[in-house]
This record gives sequence, structure tokens and C-alpha cells, in this order.
Amino acid sequence: MIPVAEFKQFTEQQPAFKVLKPWWDVLAEYLTVAMLMIGVFGCTLQVTQDKIICLPSHEPQENVSEAPCQQLLPRGVSERMGGLRELSGLKNNLDLQQYSFINQLCYETALHWYAKYFPYLVVIHTLIFMVCTSFWFKFPGTSSKIEHFISILGKCFDSPWTTRALSEVSGENHKGPATGRTAATAAATVGTGSGKASEGEKEKVLAEPEKVVTEPPAVTLLDKKEGEQAKALFEKVKKFRVHVEEGDILYTMYIRQTVLKVCKFLAILVYNLIYVEKINFLVACKVETSEVTGYASFCCNHTKAHLFSKLAFCYISFVCVYGITCLYTLYWLFHRPLKEYSFRSVREETGMNDIPDVRNDFAFMLHLIDEYDSLYSKRFAVFLSEVSESRLKQLNLNHEWTPEKLRQKLQRNSRGRLELALCMLPGLPDTVFELSEVEALRLEAICDIIFPPGLSQLKNLQELSLLHSPTRLPFSSQIFLRDRLKVIQVKCEELREVPLWVFGLRGLEELHLEGLFPPELARAASLESLRELKQLKVLSLRSNAGKVPASVTDVAGHLQRLSLHNDGARLLALNSLKKLAVLRELELVACGLERIPHAIFSLGALQELDLKDNHLRSIEEILSFQHCRKLVTLRLWHNQIAYVPEHVRKLKGLEQLYLSHNKLETLPSQLGQCSSLRLLDVSHNERPPPE
Repeated sequence: MIPVAEFKQFTEQQPAFKVLKPWWDVLAEYLTVAMLMIGVFGCTLQVTQDKIICLPSHEPQENVSEAPCQQLLPRGVSERMGGLRELSGLKNNLDLQQYSFINQLCYETALHWYAKYFPYLVVIHTLIFMVCTSFWFKFPGTSSKIEHFISILGKCFDSPWTTRALSEVSGENHKGPATGRTAATAAATVGTGSGKASEGEKEKVLAEPEKVVTEPPAVTLLDKKEGEQAKALFEKVKKFRVHVEEGDILYTMYIRQTVLKVCKFLAILVYNLIYVEKINFLVACKVETSEVTGYASFCCNHTKAHLFSKLAFCYISFVCVYGITCLYTLYWLFHRPLKEYSFRSVREETGMNDIPDVRNDFAFMLHLIDEYDSLYSKRFAVFLSEVSESRLKQLNLNHEWTPEKLRQKLQRNSRGRLELALCMLPGLPDTVFELSEVEALRLEAICDIIFPPGLSQLKNLQELSLLHSPTRLPFSSQIFLRDRLKVIQVKCEELREVPLWVFGLRGLEELHLEGLFPPELARAASLESLRELKQLKVLSLRSNAGKVPASVTDVAGHLQRLSLHNDGARLLALNSLKKLAVLRELELVACGLERIPHAIFSLGALQELDLKDNHLRSIEEILSFQHCRKLVTLRLWHNQIAYVPEHVRKLKGLEQLYLSHNKLETLPSQLGQCSSLRLLDVSHNERPPPE
């Protein structure tokens, strides 16, 4: 026996498949139920009441009307029956047993098979129709996909995040013209060149900063559990989409079962129309029972023939309507491109322009859902939108990173500023912008950061570090940072990924860039123009440049510190350094230098020089440093210098000399004539091998 619990579970699962049943399948189900009722009703009558009543038929003497029951027979029956003759034998009247015997014998031999088995045929054909309709729901190759899809679809439909996302979009679409225009301005990123905006537009944004921040629509907030459930749904939808879009087994199976139903419909219709006339009220019966009854021909009455005839015509009518639905299904299958599905109408209605089109079985199931109720696909599309997913991630981030938790991470950095460092988060929490005391913001390995208008709440922000964290900045936020930000550090895989808005921060004092030039651009080493950086004093570039970027000369008049870390790549064409008239500190680290560049000797304001990790073997040019009268610190460490020339004594103003990690064996005595020298580092030099 089937347990009650399992039967209940089965009955609860059945209605779930209705979302994949378009109106023609639903109509076909009602038709099959009606046909099944006809069959069951006919079978009930067949078993309980169906019978045949026969009377003997005498040979006519004078005319046909004198023969018993002869006038009741259809025209031509007598011809089929042949002549009747009275035979010798038992002359007594038939008793009840003889009548019952004749009735049963004539029912089996004279009654047409269609009239006898019509109700059973109806039941069998109807069951076949039902199996054809629901076969793809149970077939092993399709049932798992369908059940998985329906499960995900139901969860997406009922998810609180679906309602929230659609409500937010609806609220944005119904904003007034002024608010919508301001939101569009705030959403416009300046990655394509912020300097192209007119001064009038900039002043307008500056004059109306309050319009950028709009109040969110009044929708129910999600708790942390609901947010995590919605996040799991996004992952399920992604995996299911990848799995289902690979094949078209559902589409093929649906076509096959529809073609099978059409073929079955045609066969049933043809033979029913042929044999329906075989259901007659009067039936002629000729049996060889003359020795027992004295008669060989009988006139029989099929008692339920009239009712069965009406049921047959009713059944044929239902079959015709059923066949029309099957033909329409075939037309729908081959007339429309069901292996591609576009959410164009959903995108237009909801404003989620990033909802992707889908293909194959995924598209076919969505087409079926649209025929049932297009609201399902609209709510399901929320979980295909990356914008919706990013909003959910943002909401979960805000739940996880509360302002109190963020304040616990505040600490002073090397510059003495109060810094908030966030690393490897799925996004930037909005709660960050509630910490108005933050002076430095360090973001590392955080993908696709879009600073919201709430950035303007960080009124004390002066330093920003973006380490492998692609960032987009709305124009209004760039206006906020333009004169406020003092230090920015950007680290990325390639320098062309540096956001363009960085080069428009005219209040910037320190710019630190780290990344590689593409191989085809390494020798050109071109950066964006630095002309807007009127107050830049420190420029640090860690890359593989073949030469000093030409844009460095844009800030030659006020640049005080230049640091070039080339990671071993050889740096050539250093003549542009001569233009850095006020440069005080210069670092050429790991630049593949074999000699001290002559361009350095033209830097009259130079105070510190660092040539670490190069290939210097000889420093005969050290004599030229006497032209750098302000030079006080010289770092020649981590090279291959074998000796120090005697004219080092000319560097009277040198205070610190670093010669560690070289190949020095001895030092010249003239080094003692450097009267200002206070620090000499010659550690980690090679000693001569023992004799």
C-alpha cells in the first residue's frame, strides 16, 4: 500500500507543473477529463445494464407486415438474413432459459465489436492522451530539469527580494523629471574624460548637491536571513542557466509528444467516424439453434444503442476539439522561435537593461511560462540581472558591516591619518559613508566599486588607496573629491586600467601608480595628461616603462619627489629629467642602470638620490655630483660597485652615503675629506677570499 504521507506529497507536487502548461494544454486536460467521464459512464452502463433482447423471426406468408418484428428491421435485413422456414422439432414455446441463451449468443455473435467495446476504447484512448500530455514531466531525461526549474521559479516568485527589487525599479521609473535628470547625472561616470564637461554643468552640480541624494522607495527591508537566501538563489539560477542552455531535449520532447498526439487524434477520429454507424438499435441475428428452439433467425434490440450513439458523437466532438488544440500547438512550435527568449519587454518595463537573453531549453520553458502567466518570467528575470544581484550584495554588505563594526577597524596610518582599510569584500558597504571621521580610505581587492552620492558625507577624507579595486566615480562625487583629496594610490594589472577621473583631481599632492604597461606600449610609456594636477608634489610610478613618461613634464614646475620603480626593466631616455627644476628627491629603483644618468647632474635642487637595485659597476661620474650642491643623501646600495673613486672627496655637502650590498673590498682614504658626512653604510659587501 502507498503510505498516506507519500500520496499527500504526490498530490502537492502535481499542481507545481501547471506553470509549464499553456492554455491549450489546460484545455486539453479538461477535454481528457470529459472524455474519461464519457468512457467511465459508458463502462458502467456496459457492465450493469447493457444487454440485447431477441425475438424469433417467422418466414412471411402473404406480405412482410405479417411477419413478427419484420417491419421493425432496417431495410435489407431480411435479405441479409435469408429465407426463414419453420422446421420440425420442438413445437412448444421458448422458456426463459432459452431466451437468455439466445440473447447472450446473439450479443456475442451478431452485435458489432464497436458497439460492445466503445466505452472501453474511450477509456483507453483517453488514458493514452493523458500519458502523452504528461510524459515529459516524468521522463528521466527531462523530469529533473523541469522539477529543478519549477523549484527555482517558485522560490524566485515568492522571494522578498523580488518584490523589493521591482518596487525599487518602479519607484525610480515614477520619479519626477528633475529627480530623474539628477539621478542620470549622478550615474554618468567620468571614465570617458571628465574634463569634457562644460563649466556651466559643473557649477550647476556644485550649486545643487542636495538633489543627487534621493530617498529610497518605501519597501519592506530584508533581514539578514532573507538576504542570504536571495543570494543563494542567484547562484542557483546561474548554475541552472549554464546547465540548461547547453541542450534542447525539452523542446524536442515536447515536439515529439505533440506529433504523437496529432497522429493519435487522426487515427481515433478516422476509425470512430467509420464505425459509429455500427451502433444500431435493431440487430439481425442468425444462429444455428433450430434443433433446440425451432428458429434460426432472430430480431434483436440493443437496449443501450441509442445512448451509446449519443455518447459516441459527443466523444468524437471532444476529440475534434482536442485535435484542434494539438494542431495549434504544432503551429505554435514551428511558427515562433522558441529556442531564443528575449526579456526586451521586461527590460522596458522594469528598467533592468542588463537582463540577458537566454537560449535552448531555458528559452523554451520561459515561452511556456509566458503562455501561462507572464508575471512569472518578469519576477524570475530579477535573478538574471547583474544589477539586481549587485543591489542584493550591497544590502547584505550593509547588514554585515555595521558602522560600529567598521569603527573598530579604524587606525592611524604612516602619515598620521585615521585610516579605514577594507580587503577582499564583494563590494563597498554603504555604511562606510556614515563614518565622517575617516581621513584615509584603503580598499584592496574589492571588485567593481561605484562610489554613491553618499561619498560627500566623508568631509575629512584626504587619502584614497585603490589596490586592485576597479572603481567608477559619478561626476558629482568627482567634484567633491577634486579639491579635497590630497593623496591617492592606485594599483592595477595594467596602467591603462587607472580610472581617468584620477587625473582630474586638481587638489592632489601625491600620486602613486603601480601597474604594467602593455608590451606594445612599454617603450612609449604614455600616461594620461597630468596638467590638471596643479599642486602635485610627489609622483611614484612602479611599472615596466622603457622611458620616463612624457606627461611627467606637465608637472615639472612643481614636482618635488619622483620615484620610478621599474622592476628590473631597463629605463632609457632620461633626458626629460632635466626639466624637473625643483625636484628634491629622486628614486630610480630597479631601472637596469649601468651608469649614473647624466641628466641627474642638472638637477640643482636635488637633495636625495636613490639608485637601488641597478647594475652599477663604476661610479666614476660621482664627481659630477658637485653640481648638485644641495645633495645630502646618496643611496647606491644593492648594486655591483667594486670601488669608490678618489674624487669622492669633492662631495663636501654629502651627509649620508649608502654603499651596502655591493662588491667593495676597500674604501679610499679620501672619503675622510667629506667634511659633512655623518652616515656611511658599507655593510654586506664582499670580502676577498682567504689566501
